[in-house]
Amino acid sequence: MKITIYDGADTIGGTKIHIEENGNGLLLDFGMNFAKYSLYYEEYLGERTSRGIYDLWKLNLIPKLNIYRKDLIPKDLALEISQCSKPQVNAVLISHAHLDHVGNITLLDENIPIVGSPTTIAILKAINDTSKGGNHFGIELPYYKIRKIKDSEGYIIESDRKADYPSRKIVLIEYVQPLHEFLFYRPGQESPKAKKIIPNEVKTLDEEDLGFEVKAFHVDHSIYGATAYIIEGDISLAYTGDFRLHGGKGDETRKFIKAAKNSSVLITEGTRVGRDEHGNTSEQEVYENALKIVEDAKGLVIADFSPRNFERLESFKKIAENTGRELVVTAKDAYFLHALQLVDGINRLEGLRIYGNFKATQDKWESIIVHGNYAEQYISPFEIRENQENYILCFSFYDMPHLLDIMPDGGTYIYSSSEAFGEEQVFSFLRLWNWLQYFGFEVHGFEVDKYGMPIFEKGLHASGHISREELREVIEEIDPDYVIPVHTEKLEWFRENWGEEAVVLKNGESWRV
Repeated sequence: MKITIYDGADTIGGTKIHIEENGNGLLLDFGMNFAKYSLYYEEYLGERTSRGIYDLWKLNLIPKLNIYRKDLIPKDLALEISQCSKPQVNAVLISHAHLDHVGNITLLDENIPIVGSPTTIAILKAINDTSKGGNHFGIELPYYKIRKIKDSEGYIIESDRKADYPSRKIVLIEYVQPLHEFLFYRPGQESPKAKKIIPNEVKTLDEEDLGFEVKAFHVDHSIYGATAYIIEGDISLAYTGDFRLHGGKGDETRKFIKAAKNSSVLITEGTRVGRDEHGNTSEQEVYENALKIVEDAKGLVIADFSPRNFERLESFKKIAENTGRELVVTAKDAYFLHALQLVDGINRLEGLRIYGNFKATQDKWESIIVHGNYAEQYISPFEIRENQENYILCFSFYDMPHLLDIMPDGGTYIYSSSEAFGEEQVFSFLRLWNWLQYFGFEVHGFEVDKYGMPIFEKGLHASGHISREELREVIEEIDPDYVIPVHTEKLEWFRENWGEEAVVLKNGESWRV
């Protein structure tokens, strides 16, 4: 078996792994490398989609391979790409729905199927439905916009506004019937003039021949649907994706560890191996710590946590119930919870309120799906203003302008997400701090020092990644012949602990076993 790390070897994210054997090949994730992107781009400066993949190719933000969609290749790049290697890709196995693992999949040849858990595929579809595009291609999964050449020279690419949306072939790790209709329905396509999603095949791992025997395992992470894989060829290879033991689904991770024992090769994330941390803050501890704060809180409470961290959302729902408050989520949150219900049948919207913000028009996904099904759960900012002590509002930095409609009279803000990891995020925290000071919030989870730098409080966020000591124990329990680290900034930790059994690859390097 030949294993190539195309990206994400020495950065946290951007994972792109290829395995090949006997003429068959699989990609393990194909994410955006935010560390590399940030060298050239920021929030409002991104690649020129009018040039297809030209900018990403020239800046080395995607691997130099002949595996990309033809409609994204301008003519002045076509010859160069055609002369690059074209590895066999039977499918791309998706570990979970975070952009650093899936963000560049939309660029791949449209004939490459995607493999993932029903929850992951549902989340990706919901992201696509609710996205407005912007300065990058975004998550166009499982359906995508067709592009076409606009000018006679073939340099400019634009969306084909008349074409329907093709979709990729989907391979689910297990079949869920209610999900099928959702995958190929775009809110608003009932109109005769509206563009529609063109359905493609939906199969399961048992039904699809991927050239390898692929076994999928649910694992615990900060987003639902996370999956690890064991791939059987001439050797057995296990891939963790992003995983942890200290969340609500830690037992699922342990099942994967047991199944992966004695795999020849283990490809594992190492996000936290360079951090001098003692123990984990568990999701249960986050719940308990936040509950104490809300029990003592006066006025409005704002809970700020990572988008699509549904386990954290459920914790705050429980906190609201235990403190006599109602949890208010955004319409986009509600759409995702609706999508999750199609997978597991759990009505997570029961007992929640949906924030009705002031905007001129509602998107189709909101007006048809959210408002159409849950209209009675909407609440206006004026209702919240009148009884602020009755609510916990799920808002982030980008929702702060809506507080001008509520006009909170003080209150409590709980930051329950990750720390800043870049200069732009530091500036965002300073702006967030200004909003919170303006409204007189008591802030928990972070503060800003006299130099304008955020200082974070422990105990209100649980990492989505396994700790260093737990990872050491996991590797020893699986006991592979070789361990290949990815998704880490501390490759040397693996070499120090496992010597020659640690295969440390640089981006673009291959290794045969």
